Amino acid sequence: MAHFSPSLLPKLASPLLALTLLSGCGAKREAVDLLVTNATVYTVDSTFSKAEAFAVKDGKFVAVGSAADLKAKYQAAQEVDASGQYIYPGFYDAHCHFYRYSLGLSYANLVGTTSWDDVLQKLRQHRQQHPQAAWLLGRGWDQNDWPDKQFPTKEKLDQLFPNVPVAIIRVDGHAALVNQKALDLAGVTAATPISGGTITRDAQGRLTGLLVDNAQRLVGKDIAEPSPAEAAQLLLQGQQNCLAVGLTSLADAGLDKADIDQMAALQQQGKLKLRLYAMLAPTPQNRAYYLKNGPVLTDQLTVSSFKVYADGALGSRGACLVQPYADRPKETGFLLSTEKEYRALAKELAASKFQMNTHAIGDSANRIILNIYGEALKGQKDRRWRIEHAQVITPADMPKFGQFGIVPSVQPTHATSDMYWAGERLGAERVKTAYAYRELLKQYGQLALGSDFPVEDINPLFGFHSAVARQDAKNYPKGGFQMENAISRPDALRGMTTWAAHAAFEEKRKGQIKPGMLADFVVLNTDLLTAPNEQLRGAQVLQTWIGGQRVFEKK
Repeated sequence: MAHFSPSLLPKLASPLLALTLLSGCGAKREAVDLLVTNATVYTVDSTFSKAEAFAVKDGKFVAVGSAADLKAKYQAAQEVDASGQYIYPGFYDAHCHFYRYSLGLSYANLVGTTSWDDVLQKLRQHRQQHPQAAWLLGRGWDQNDWPDKQFPTKEKLDQLFPNVPVAIIRVDGHAALVNQKALDLAGVTAATPISGGTITRDAQGRLTGLLVDNAQRLVGKDIAEPSPAEAAQLLLQGQQNCLAVGLTSLADAGLDKADIDQMAALQQQGKLKLRLYAMLAPTPQNRAYYLKNGPVLTDQLTVSSFKVYADGALGSRGACLVQPYADRPKETGFLLSTEKEYRALAKELAASKFQMNTHAIGDSANRIILNIYGEALKGQKDRRWRIEHAQVITPADMPKFGQFGIVPSVQPTHATSDMYWAGERLGAERVKTAYAYRELLKQYGQLALGSDFPVEDINPLFGFHSAVARQDAKNYPKGGFQMENAISRPDALRGMTTWAAHAAFEEKRKGQIKPGMLADFVVLNTDLLTAPNEQLRGAQVLQTWIGGQRVFEKK
């Protein structure tokens, strides 16, 4: 594997040679902090131009061009030879859950489990490793990956862990299974009322332990947060995982002020290098503080939006559909709040400087939110309000993204994860207008691409591959899933750089390698624009740089 290495002044053979070399350097070259040469640089500028070198000063790009021209003009404190590798703007995940992902690194990892017995085995192992923890927590199971595809119930959790509360969160974060101990602590019974969610019962009316969407809050309120020191350690561990896959900016969806303050403090201490676009949960407390004080706009932190949930997830049948589920003809899913509440919030935010970014999966949820956006914005087409996920859209509603100026913020790996069962939920006809990224791009002119991690893998290259090949890690299916909605490689790269920045009003600072932009970039061993599809997920991030400082190097 090739590495960057600082160029070294050759050993001087004689004083005369030294004088000759120094005099040839010229005295008028401008001082810069970093000069990178011998690279294939994809600038992702307006013409999608390529270069071989760039210069950085005070954390920003100051020049991009040929090595010869830049060496003649600039004297660099650090000169780096890229050894022919490929450089891109720092990758920007336009929708993830970094704070919760990081804190969840202390949970039992249930991603990829192949059966309910597999989950139970991992929980037993985790409990043995953490016998003193007040709760047994896990995340990442997906019953669609199991042979019977049935939701689990709590009986075995009650048998194995009768004295410790257990809560294990489904991969999409929209359902959790808990044991009786957890239900008892929360005071949840078969008679407990719930709106915008489900407390699942069996045929005899007994609780199964499965809580969907808003019902999860009934138990979640009893789970203690880690101490500030523990949280800081987990956040920095999460950061290292992000830097190792080339992420330099993240849109963290659904935070409280205290969460943001904690991460901002780590940024100010120089420990958290990642740049954050933090979407606020629309709690009364968050709205009272931020609507009074206005957005936060710095190079490290942007707080200018509220993250709203319209419905749940398709995998747990919480997505709100116009017509019933194909595999549950009596169910259509549900909204998590009322239309009246969404309309009032949209009116409040339209009168502010904040964006409204709404999670909408089902076609009914998307229709309702798009119409409410249109009413509230009254023709303001550059407010950049967003639909997060935009998974199932009717053909009649698709033009509203362009008509109202609504940003589609999508996660391509959802398509290739869900393709195995989405047709069962939606039916053969309706699934054709699900995960319709090319059509959304046509309507708005841009796509903001993210991963939704930890729902999907943290690696943005997996999303790049899914967007262009419409295949999963097994390169399945041959020829791609609904290839009519694949997007081009240049557009996929724009979606995870400059278009992601645009969706956050940050396109003048981030997402391109050109003068004036923040010097965030990533070095890969692979040309993402030309490599065969099957090589894209295996592309290696060699280095990650933020503000002209190297923050990750592959060993």
